[in-house]
Amino acid sequence: MTKRAKFYRSDRWLKFLANLKDERADESGVIICAHCGKPIVKKYDCIGHHKKELTEENVDDVTISLNPDNVELIHFKCHNLIHDRFCGYVQRKPQQVFIVYGSPCSGKRTWVSENAEPDDIIIDIDRLWNAISCSEKPDRLKANVFAMRDLLLDQIRTRNGCWRHAYIIGGYPLTGELERLADFVNADDVIYIDTPKDICLQRAKSEAMIGYIEDWWERYTPPVT
Repeated sequence: MTKRAKFYRSDRWLKFLANLKDERADESGVIICAHCGKPIVKKYDCIGHHKKELTEENVDDVTISLNPDNVELIHFKCHNLIHDRFCGYVQRKPQQVFIVYGSPCSGKRTWVSENAEPDDIIIDIDRLWNAISCSEKPDRLKANVFAMRDLLLDQIRTRNGCWRHAYIIGGYPLTGELERLADFVNADDVIYIDTPKDICLQRAKSEAMIGYIEDWWERYTPPVT
């Protein structure tokens, strides 16, 4: 794992970012994006952007990495736009990997579709199931589906291809499983879609999906902060 990726997942950064959000929210708790000037509605859509770019060389310099004057709060999509403005095929920026997790029916796929660009790669386990089966997740095809997922994960781990961002969508209710995946693919960020259980159940369109949601919440272990 790079020093930069490790920093963005560290307790000191997460606590610093949480304090910054509290300080910059208005009386109703709303944070305004420093890039586009619009409200940031969902807390998982709020990114701490370093105006002076964080690198492997300066990540340990707290006057850059943990300096409130060097960090803006912006939308996730605005963050990608800022970085992609300077990215082309002549001078490419490092590829970035994001793990997007949460309960079934929490809106993970919707959030990714709102933020992903045409040249981004998306691994969505539910779509892999749909790609090879006409029924809902038959056990006999589990090995095939996970073999396809593992092949794509290895492509991301080795940064194979010309994609700009990679989004890995999944449930990952267990903290240990999530951390192992983040380490394996050297993820830049882990994004929890924190839709409440009752909303997820309202969105469920089948008894099977209700069962998946109930099972996820029974297994879910919140990360320790």
